[in-house]
Parts: sequence; C-alpha cells; structure tokens
Amino acid sequence: MIATLCGVLITCYSSVAQAQPKRTNILIITVDDMNCDSVGVYGCKLKDTTPQMDRLASRGIRFNYAHVQVANCMPSRNTMWSGLYPHTHGVDGFRQVKEPKFPTLCDLMKKNSYFTAIRGKDTHSTPYHPYPWDLVLNDQEKVVQPKKNAQSFYRSTKRGISAAKEAKKPFCVMVNISDPHKPFYALHGNGTVWDDPNRPSKVFEAKDVPIPGFLYDHPDVRKELAHYYSSVRRADDCLGAALKALDESGERDNTFILFLSDHGMPFPFAKTQVYHHSTRTPLIVCQPGVIKPNSVDNHHMVSAVDFLPTILEAAGIKNPAGFNGRSFYPLVKGEKQNGRDMIFKDYNECAGRIRQPMRSVETRKYCYIFNPWSDGKALVKTATQGTKTYRTMKELAHTDNKIAARLRLFDHRVVEELYDIENDPDSLNNLVDDPAHAEAANRLRKHLEDWMEETNDHALEAFRKRNNKQALASYMADQQAQVPKRTKKTGKSR
Repeated sequence: MIATLCGVLITCYSSVAQAQPKRTNILIITVDDMNCDSVGVYGCKLKDTTPQMDRLASRGIRFNYAHVQVANCMPSRNTMWSGLYPHTHGVDGFRQVKEPKFPTLCDLMKKNSYFTAIRGKDTHSTPYHPYPWDLVLNDQEKVVQPKKNAQSFYRSTKRGISAAKEAKKPFCVMVNISDPHKPFYALHGNGTVWDDPNRPSKVFEAKDVPIPGFLYDHPDVRKELAHYYSSVRRADDCLGAALKALDESGERDNTFILFLSDHGMPFPFAKTQVYHHSTRTPLIVCQPGVIKPNSVDNHHMVSAVDFLPTILEAAGIKNPAGFNGRSFYPLVKGEKQNGRDMIFKDYNECAGRIRQPMRSVETRKYCYIFNPWSDGKALVKTATQGTKTYRTMKELAHTDNKIAARLRLFDHRVVEELYDIENDPDSLNNLVDDPAHAEAANRLRKHLEDWMEETNDHALEAFRKRNNKQALASYMADQQAQVPKRTKKTGKSR
C-alpha cells in the first residue's frame, strides 16, 4: 500500500516536473559598423548582400524605425546592455568604469540562473574588462583572423550552447561579429587577396555598388564601398554559421533571437555622428510560437536603451528600477505601445579622448541635432577621417565647390541642424533656419531640453545657452579639462 502510494506520488511529481515550461534561451547577434540599408530586406540597392539576414527576418519581425543611441562602439554597446544613456552609464568614450553603479545584461542574467557567454567585443560590451561572464568564447584555434572567420563563429556559438546544457541552465549567448568593421575584405586590382584568407561567399565589384546619398561618386569611393559590401556579405556568412549552430543544438524553437548592427557604416556622415544613417539599425527579433513570421513594425520607434528591458521580459525576468529605456516586447507579439514616436541620441567622445558632445532627437519625420563644440574652427575628430573616401573628398574639394561645402560641414558642423529625413534621409539640406520648418524646430528643441533635464545631461545648460558663443566655449573647455580626471579614475579600455 505504502509502496503503491509512493509510486503514485513519484509519478505525479514527475508529471508536474515535465509540465514545467522550459525557460527561454537568449541569443544576441550583432554586426559591427553596418548601415541598416546595406541589408536586403531594408532596401539595399545591391543584390545579394545579406541572404542570411533576409532569411532571419522572414522568421520573425523587423523594425523599420529602430536606432542605437550613439555611433561608436563601446558607448553604443554599453547602452544596449545597461538600458541607460551614455551620459548616464558613464561609458561615454573608450574608457572603463571599474565600479559601475548599475547592473548589466551579464549581471542580471547570471542572477536569474542563466549561463552567460560572449564571443567578440568582450572588451567593449561591459563597463570594464575582464567582466565575469561564465564563458568568453573568443576562438583560441589557430585560424587566421578568427574575427572574420565564419566557421570560428559556428564553433563558438556551438560551444556556448553546449556549455549551458552541461551546466543545466538556459543560455544567454552574445555573438558579436566583427565585419564589416575595417579592415575590409579587399582585393588587389589583379584579384589577389590582401593577406586575408577569409573570403566572403560573394565578392562585390566597384562598378556595381550603390553610392550612399551622403557621399559622392568617385572611383576611389566605389572601390572602398566594394570592399565594405564584400565585408557585409562576410558578416552575413558569419551570421549564417552562428544560426546553423543554434539549429543543430535543437534549441531554436525555445530561443529568443535579437539581431542588429551596433551603428552605421565606417564612412563620413555615418559612423561617429548622430545623423539618420549613423544610428539607424536593422533590428530583427525572432521567437518561434510568439512572433509571427514575416512581420514588420513600420510605426513604433525603439532604440538601444530599450534592448535590455525587452530581453529581460522575453526571459520572464522582472525589470529592475532605474532603466532609461522600456521593454518593447509587446510590439514583437503584435501589440501596440504609446509614446514611441521619437528617440534621443547621445554622443560625447571619440577613441582619441577628444570631447565633442552631440545631442539629437529624431522622429519619423525630422532629425534635430545640437553640436555645442562647433565654433567654425574646431575640427571634428572621427575614425572615418582615415578612410580613402574622406582623403579623396579633401583632394576634390580644391576644385569642386559642392564637395568643398560638404567637407566644411563635415569638418566643422554648425551648432544646430534640422533635416526632413522623411524626404531627405541623407541629411543634405539643413532646414534649421527655414521659416517653413520653424515650428518643427522649436518643438524638437523643447523635446530635447525636456529629455536632457530628465536624464541629468551635463550638456543641458550649454543647450539652453546655444546662442551664446562664450558659454559654449566655456562648456567645451570644461569638458576637455575633465578628460585626464576621467581617465585616471576609470582607466583605459583595452
């Protein structure tokens, strides 16, 4: 009798245990320095750049109004995985914050019994390095340039998922693909590779590439863009390899996938700026059984501060207090949310420790930009000045007035910019002094000021005194004077 009863209880307990739903796995995949419009489903004018990304989009939902907060790597990634703006989390340049006063994705997932693993960008995805991930997946095999090797990403993803299974935990695996960050995949004129054996599945030619509207058509620009698009295709190959590892693991149907680019392409007027193409990202989210395939959100604006809250909700984890962003998980399920009609951008410092703050508010119609450093003399400091495209622009400016004007704007900016991105997404026509757009400019100034006040932005008073050259100069002198203090306190990033 007792034995029978025990058997019944064991059977009942077993049935209850089996009825417990599996916890959702999280797979985050990023690419580095890729424009949103380089992706096929986002309207790329060059055929076959991203077959794997397009296939992933067919399995879930893509957002047409998604942005990151800032177009340089370490600040951008720390915003994604803290849910805070750069001037709030403090990783606003390429420096470490050794004692962060905020939790990160890694902290929160580990606290909630997830196995955490990261491949690539581990020095840039958390406030300091090394950070206590359960496993760092940077491939130790003897592969030439593993950051650009598709099979290396396959092995890393497979190893991360397997390690979680061994630990008997759901996984949170972040796979950061290095392409199309420079160095690009490139060929000599005779077709030989420049010391790069990691050939993309398709290589594009200069004669075929589209020229972004914010650049100009020239043989040197076409050549550099061909190298860029070939690297986009190689990033796509790496994505396909990582997804193959997920499919082979048997965990695809129980995995929430978040895919995006950390910011725009490494060319002038994109990377390290706050223009439309600087921050627009190809955000794709998949979750079988939850997200309807081939879905498109063509209305709501979401941004990087919303990524961590969304992931936590997808994982069934309660959001802690203090985030600047909020979850858009209801949107992936086909619901609606109010208050998603604008996003804010927050740039502060380049990798060379030059402080050049920029602030921006963007709606579906307009992009307003504030450049407190712009005094007509200061020269912008950005990674894209090392490109052949920028150097050629400087050469052509001697004889081409139109390119000379673009170069002046790029190099020196103006304090305020306003663009009708619905009709001018390449931001070619500054409307800030156009009476026909004065009402829109004032409205966006008010939204930006309210946001700066709400988030305790150090640039607030400078913004309020934006017409006072002396006040802006004083603010900028103070900003640059703080660099040695910040570096001494926080240390350099590797």
